[in-house]
This record gives sequence, C-alpha cells and structure tokens, in this order.
Amino acid sequence: MKKKTSDYLGKGLMLSLVLIVVDLIGGFAHLRFDTWFKWLSTVITAVAIIVFCIQFGKRQTDGVTFGKAFGYGFKIALVVSVLMTVYSLLSVFVIFPEFLDQLLVKTRTDLEAKGNLSEEQIDQAVNMTKKFMKPVPLMIFAFLATLFFSTIAALLGAAFTKKSEPGIFKDNV
Repeated sequence: MKKKTSDYLGKGLMLSLVLIVVDLIGGFAHLRFDTWFKWLSTVITAVAIIVFCIQFGKRQTDGVTFGKAFGYGFKIALVVSVLMTVYSLLSVFVIFPEFLDQLLVKTRTDLEAKGNLSEEQIDQAVNMTKKFMKPVPLMIFAFLATLFFSTIAALLGAAFTKKSEPGIFKDNV
C-alpha cells in the first residue's frame, strides 16, 4: 500500500517554526552578525531536509527512486522558502526594524576596515545595500537564497536515501 506523502507540508511548517525561533533568539541576543550564526539556519535546514528525505525513503513500500526522494525534499524546500520569506519581511520591517540601520553601519565598518576602498566607493556600496533592503528585492533574495540551499539539501537527501524497487509479485500474494 502506498503511504501518504503529503506530510511535506507539516515537515516544512515544523522546520520553518524551528528556523523562526532560532532567528528570534539570534535577534534578541544580538547574534545576527556573528559568522557562525549566519550559517546556523542553513545548516539546520540542510540537516533537516536530508533527514526528512531519508525518512521518506524508509516509509515507502512501493519503491523509492532518486526522483521521488528529491521531489519530496523539494516540496519541503518550497514550503520553507515561502514561509521564511514571509517571516523575513516581518522580521526586518516589524520585529527588528533597527536591523537595517545596524546592517548599514556594519557594512560601512567592514568596508572601512579593509582599507582598500575610497570613501566614495564605500558610500556607493552602502547605498547599494540600502537599495536591496526594500521589501521586493529582500523578498526575492530571501526566497531564492532559501530555495537554493534547500534544493541542494534535497538533492543530498535524495542521494543518501536508500533506493528500492517495488516487489514484482507484491499484489499477487
């Protein structure tokens, strides 16, 4: 009997809630600019999607292919990408509105610390950063970045999932 696979919505929602909690902790603890924290959500997402794909393969009784496992992981990736895009907008413009100013100050400080750019070049870079911190560009970037890394995780999850063929005489027993 084929098991229901629409639980990808639940898995995507669960993973998104974990990522939101992690981001809220990072925002309130002022960890958002720490290098290790910037990658934490990506690592959590990758590990979770890989594990979900492997679990999916173990639950299937009608054979598992790379395509089926990847499709399942990609559906989770889409759910997470949409939900995290919505959360990103809320986070930047409602929950932590000071983040944009902090980002611009950090950008300027980091560029000045390099010491190889003129003041005019630094101003141009900061202005470019401002342009991308508007709702539409931010929404597009958040969606595409989340989808990109989640898709890689789905590919890895499908690669790690044990493949099997359906039994030839399974229905005749």
